[in-house]
Amino acid sequence: MEYRYFGLNSGQKLLQNALRHGGFAVPAFNAYNMETVQAIISAARLTHSPIIIAISESALKYMGDDILMGLISGSKITPNEQIALHLDHGKSVESCMHAINIGFSSVMLDFSKYNFDDNITATHDIAKYAHARNVSVEAELGQLAGIEDENTFGTKSVYTDPDSVYEFVRQTETDSLAVAIGTSHGAYKRKNADEKLRFDILEQIQNKIPYTPLVLHGASSVPNDFVETINQYGGNLQNAIGIDTEQLNFAATKTHICKINIDSDLRLAFTAAVRKNLHDAPSNFNPREYMDAGRDAIRDYCIFLIREIFNSANKL
Repeated sequence: MEYRYFGLNSGQKLLQNALRHGGFAVPAFNAYNMETVQAIISAARLTHSPIIIAISESALKYMGDDILMGLISGSKITPNEQIALHLDHGKSVESCMHAINIGFSSVMLDFSKYNFDDNITATHDIAKYAHARNVSVEAELGQLAGIEDENTFGTKSVYTDPDSVYEFVRQTETDSLAVAIGTSHGAYKRKNADEKLRFDILEQIQNKIPYTPLVLHGASSVPNDFVETINQYGGNLQNAIGIDTEQLNFAATKTHICKINIDSDLRLAFTAAVRKNLHDAPSNFNPREYMDAGRDAIRDYCIFLIREIFNSANKL
């Protein structure tokens, strides 16, 4: 079903707007169930921010096509709200085609682990299919280490080669490009808080492809208060360190990074709120109450990121 039926925008429309006007990045928040979808959309509406609802292959499998698209339909999204539905880290051309066919307005084909030529061939194939349906395509060069789930699993990190990006974009016709400049997946992103993103590499990349929106994956900041709350109420997250928010703000407001993906932070916010709620009300066994606490936590953290880090509030 065509994504316009659901009131969605193409991801490329949102990212090109960010690139053209500058000074902000569109947040891509990962969702997994009803509560997370509701929280993300609520945050976007309260801040008048463009947003991208990111769904991994594993999240889509967990919810099912009909449940997810039913949630999107029931959310009564309008085109003026500038919301896109994006397949995050699609592992095959077929999975991207499937997402397009059920109503996604943006897809990412992640062939970054394969050789350069295979990445080009596969990305070009899905770009041809997607563009015929006005759906946008994201690709990735370079590799991110870290583990978030079976969808995002990497054992090594390889920075994006600035000398390869122009030819890659030209041959694939991808609409946006995810780059590797030091971020990683999961809650254990850095060995210490002093590690810096490679903005020198980013500058070279954006000089090579100035008209292509760039994307930053693995950019959760892993807030200490979420980690401490989880550990206080029975969790065991040791030495979890994320990306410094000042660096994220610089990427969003001063560079060609037009889309920043946030996943782990939302999981941490939800889990911290649920653990605390169950601890504070040990006799409670009503899922609506503790799930509502998790939903509110994600909504509030998305609002913080939109307003304070990505600067995308009131950018419709």
